[in-house]
Amino acid sequence: MNVLDEIVSTQERGESRGIASICSAHPAVLEAVLTQGKASDSPVLIEATCNQVNQFGGYTGMRPKDFVQFVSELAERLKFPCQNLILGGDHLGPNPWQAEPAALAMEKSKVLVQEYVQAGFTKIHLDASMKLSDDPAGPLLVEVAAGRAAELAAVAEAAFQQRGMGEAPRYVIGTEVPIAGGAQRVEEELKVTAVSDLTESLEKSRAAFVSRGLESAWERVVAVVVQPGMEYGDASIHEYERGAAAELTHFIEGQPFVYEAHSTDYQTQFALRQMVADHFAILKVGPALTFAYREAIFALAQIERELFPAEECSNLMAVLDGAMLSNPVHWQKYYHGDETAQAFARKYSFSDRSRYYWLVGAVQGSLARLFSNLSQRAMPLTLLSQVLPKQYHKIRNGEIENQPQAIIHDKILEVVCSYPS
Repeated sequence: MNVLDEIVSTQERGESRGIASICSAHPAVLEAVLTQGKASDSPVLIEATCNQVNQFGGYTGMRPKDFVQFVSELAERLKFPCQNLILGGDHLGPNPWQAEPAALAMEKSKVLVQEYVQAGFTKIHLDASMKLSDDPAGPLLVEVAAGRAAELAAVAEAAFQQRGMGEAPRYVIGTEVPIAGGAQRVEEELKVTAVSDLTESLEKSRAAFVSRGLESAWERVVAVVVQPGMEYGDASIHEYERGAAAELTHFIEGQPFVYEAHSTDYQTQFALRQMVADHFAILKVGPALTFAYREAIFALAQIERELFPAEECSNLMAVLDGAMLSNPVHWQKYYHGDETAQAFARKYSFSDRSRYYWLVGAVQGSLARLFSNLSQRAMPLTLLSQVLPKQYHKIRNGEIENQPQAIIHDKILEVVCSYPS
């Protein structure tokens, strides 16, 4: 049985089962996740977003088929079983083209969905909830959003038929309230999705599917995205409160699908387990993974500074910040305050906008110097104990090797392993 179908069936039986959705294209993150998945013989769900990967290359420079090849080659190299790999497309719809008229934005959205399905993505989040440039004033009507999502579902179904192989797509519908990838501020009270709003959305979505002859596709809707009342900002985290989401929890128990929760980054392991028990069974995580990667890199750079003369060091932190300052497009509208506050956020913000800069040439060169320096000698246990105490104990116990890549992977897995499976 399809893994996502199994999760829905398990939840319907009243059992707690969920899956983490890995929303990252960073090679170190994916290597760590696939290595862990192989060791535990567990399915791994990896997703790309519409801004990250699309027919124009997105900010990664990859089209859907390129992303599939990239992940598949990683999996093959790591000997991860391909049958345990699920690839998903997140927020597929007109989000990248909100400034364009609806007709043009939707045509681009259809090409986007077609390319994802033809490339082999089998979990498809259809999201047409955003207003486009020629939409009337006021909130976008629910039936308009539902109709547009159904149009995209029709494209996905046709693309699957053309592909002629693999599993039929499983669909996720709906959208969350917060900005994908983390809010700019969480001081405002988060609004949990109202059951009345969810009911209306589901009814109109189903009607839009049925009116287009997509009953079979509707039966493969496995999840709906809602806002359960948790989020994170630059320096703060709004924890999941199951009491606030109680009505959502009770409502979904009468439905043939589960919830998908976005922006679950930085929630505690206890909160994540509560969420899965409350039927938020698909938990999306991204920035927390590259945040952990950044923590590991900064710690290794601190060790390097203690071991090597300044002129031989990678100057990793300065090089990374220089890359961010040279091209501020990925962080400028997110980080506020004076220069000191912005400099701090560029390094340490929970929203982790530095994740867009690791593949910049200068940063890659600095990383290569860092790893080369630290491979010349075993890192002193005393320094590891100082800056990476958890990894120090694992090295002492023989659980991981005393080398940079092993430490980085273990740091990332601290996040991954907090998610229920």
